[in-house]
Amino acid sequence: MRKILPLLLAQTMVFFHCSLKGSMDIKEYFARISYGGSYEKPDLETLTEIFQHHIQAVPFENLSIHCGETIELDLAATYDKIVRKKRGGWCMENNHLLSWALKTLGYNVTLLGAKVYIPEHDAYADDIDHLLLKVVLHDKSYIVDGGFGMAYQLWQPMELISGKDQPQTPGIFRFVEENGTWYLEKVKRKQYVPNHSDSAPHNVDKEVCRRVYLFTLQPRDIEEFRARNLHLQTAPDSLFVTKSICSLQTPDGVRALVGWKLTEIKYNYKDNMDLVEIRILADEEMEKTLKEKFNITLDKKFVPINTSRLSLF
Repeated sequence: MRKILPLLLAQTMVFFHCSLKGSMDIKEYFARISYGGSYEKPDLETLTEIFQHHIQAVPFENLSIHCGETIELDLAATYDKIVRKKRGGWCMENNHLLSWALKTLGYNVTLLGAKVYIPEHDAYADDIDHLLLKVVLHDKSYIVDGGFGMAYQLWQPMELISGKDQPQTPGIFRFVEENGTWYLEKVKRKQYVPNHSDSAPHNVDKEVCRRVYLFTLQPRDIEEFRARNLHLQTAPDSLFVTKSICSLQTPDGVRALVGWKLTEIKYNYKDNMDLVEIRILADEEMEKTLKEKFNITLDKKFVPINTSRLSLF
């Protein structure tokens, strides 16, 4: 009996350890993002495929703030929310989960911190408020960011090289490096808005170069984002407190629900122009729209809001 008890205890500990490890399953994550491709080889092609499946399946959203929930940074909680409850998340959730998936597959991943550009203030945030990833493949570094959302969401990993235009479906992205600080910019296309509020089709004639965020290559730990994660969901003047946001990349564009405004963009609709369609929803349309457009079903009552004048487009 004395010999059997230690053996049983050891077997129990092994089972318990395996159960903990098995609580997050890469195949379950792949099912969530509808990825059925190969993943044995951690190369750029596989990285790009997984990344694109992620951004077209997992919304960028802050709906938890507006239905009485708390956004946690614990990986297990994020996994449960996004993979099992089929929700989305903001950068600290999306990219944290994506980093786990990529590390599980053998990629060399580093967390980085960024400061987002605020056009209305013509300034970057005072503190780091965005999480992104650096992935090194064959001595080349790439930025992988699956958590910016809206029309500034990358669709492919970007090679970390300064001054080089990197065209993608949403537009032309590029990095500019100055004294160790990296700046991400996007050249936006002209836009055609057929149902603009002035009752006439509206054209934005000029292509606009828009700053997106700045960052350094200093490695970060998820613990460094906890204070900012709390601030962004509780501060009265936080963009995420004053706007309810849900956006999802589509095969040919992006759709976003900000407050009651549903915007759907089709990239490069014609003549290097994006088609932008806008509709204001009624309260009774919200639940159906979240389900049909974003595949989101909320457990608690959602209260939309849009009191900030800061632009997301």
